[in-house]
Amino acid sequence: MAKTKDFADCPDTIGLIPAAGQALRLGPLPCSKELYPIGFQRETPSAPKVACQYLLERMRAAGITRAYIVLRAGKWDIPAYFGDGARLDMHLAYLLMGLPFGAPYTLDQAWPFVQQVRIALGFPDVLFEPADGFARLLVRQDRTGADVVLGLFPAHRPHKCDMVEIGAEHRVVRIVIKPQATELRYTWLIAVWKPTFTRFMHDYLAAASSKQPTAPRELFVGDVVQAAIDAGLRVEAERFEEGSAIDVGTPEDLRHAVRRYAGSPQSTQRTQRRPKD
Repeated sequence: MAKTKDFADCPDTIGLIPAAGQALRLGPLPCSKELYPIGFQRETPSAPKVACQYLLERMRAAGITRAYIVLRAGKWDIPAYFGDGARLDMHLAYLLMGLPFGAPYTLDQAWPFVQQVRIALGFPDVLFEPADGFARLLVRQDRTGADVVLGLFPAHRPHKCDMVEIGAEHRVVRIVIKPQATELRYTWLIAVWKPTFTRFMHDYLAAASSKQPTAPRELFVGDVVQAAIDAGLRVEAERFEEGSAIDVGTPEDLRHAVRRYAGSPQSTQRTQRRPKD
């Protein structure tokens, strides 16, 4: 395991959180799924903790104090709840999704604001361990200079995952999206990247849109990462062998997360659910 350092100040890194989904698989909810109560606050055990707070806390633990949350119209309860982020000792800002053609387009909405900074990507409905995941990705990137570092977790449902093939020196060779059968073992769920990848994704999406201007096909982030690998960008992986993750996007997994975090919010369990696009 890579030794993490103190990221008490990480001013050049900004969190980027896509929260534009409609949660159709969960059916009607009284709030955005990112605000569904799961577990309890450490400082005030009687106060609930919402799903997205776990991700924000993990970013803050890595010294990431600024983050953009990209919303779709109607999800105003998220900024109403988190406000400017002061309660989490963070600075939060909110953007509105533009093109509804997949997570890469949602992330690209932040392009005017993040061109020159390092990005930490996390998904607000995925609760993962270890808590120092982002810090370990930052350590690897600082040490190796990789354009992108993916955080890999054991995959128990490969047909619903972006499966990752790793070569020498932890270099990512290939990403296989939702394979029907595979011998690959790991999926990625978090990432950090340099401005080189931010620029690549922006240009890649612009080219894709120009080819299909009326309705570009839906893209996964894994599609763009694979294209970056093909173009020669260096993509590496940090494996969390004992890591776990739960995606609260389905009723089954939401129930599992509620049970899992009903006790100590710091407990761990080797479980991995549907990864994000």
